Amino acid sequence: MLLVIDVGNTNMVLGLYKDDRLVRTWRMTTQSGRTSDEMGIIINSFFRDDNIDLSEITGAIIASVVPNIMYSLTHSIKKYIGIEPMIVSADMDLGITIVRDNPRECGVDRIVDIVAAKELYGTPSIVIDYGTANTFDVVNEKNEFITGFITAGIKICAEELYNRSAQLPKVELVSPKSILAKDTVSSLQIGIVAGRIGETIGIINALREGLNIPHAKVIATGGLANIIDPDHDIFDVYDPVLTLSGIKILYDRNKKQ
Repeated sequence: MLLVIDVGNTNMVLGLYKDDRLVRTWRMTTQSGRTSDEMGIIINSFFRDDNIDLSEITGAIIASVVPNIMYSLTHSIKKYIGIEPMIVSADMDLGITIVRDNPRECGVDRIVDIVAAKELYGTPSIVIDYGTANTFDVVNEKNEFITGFITAGIKICAEELYNRSAQLPKVELVSPKSILAKDTVSSLQIGIVAGRIGETIGIINALREGLNIPHAKVIATGGLANIIDPDHDIFDVYDPVLTLSGIKILYDRNKKQ
């Protein structure tokens, strides 16, 4: 079995593949202060609770946007599972070309999403990942990662409104059922989410028109994507495990090396 780990700014998601099937996922908060022993104990507890034999794990791969956590995480995998993990980077065999001034500056989360979108859904594609930050990336029909944007995530927008406004409350982030706001809470909920919906539609239209890819598929992932498009009117595909799939694809492409 293969252990894949996606380290984001807020959460770390672990997935376990048996052959090509994702059989388990776990989620933990990303805390750079944890030691390798603490991480190893937490990861081992996931396996133990699901009755998974560590000896069945034959490979591991990590994609991380949090450099400070990597020493402890990689050492926890080595110590508690006995495997040297592969680390996702722009220097790997990606199956795509990153058309940027410095490909190594590109976040690996964006790389694995693009790789998965290309392999699973074809090109051209617009790939949107809703997380701490929202990323909008494009892979063209030549399998080139040609452009992308980064915007503030939904939670960041909500938290900034709360932190900078003395009388505004914290609110649950939900998809608005109406644009008729009749109290402060609904005003905030509609404003925050509708603003991100408008942003999403505007960027998709701009990319399709500006890059002359009118029929590009829109592929979304991330836990908050369903708030943006609950009725499936904006996205062609919603894939909640797109990132894990991309990490698995890269492992398979590079394991012989």
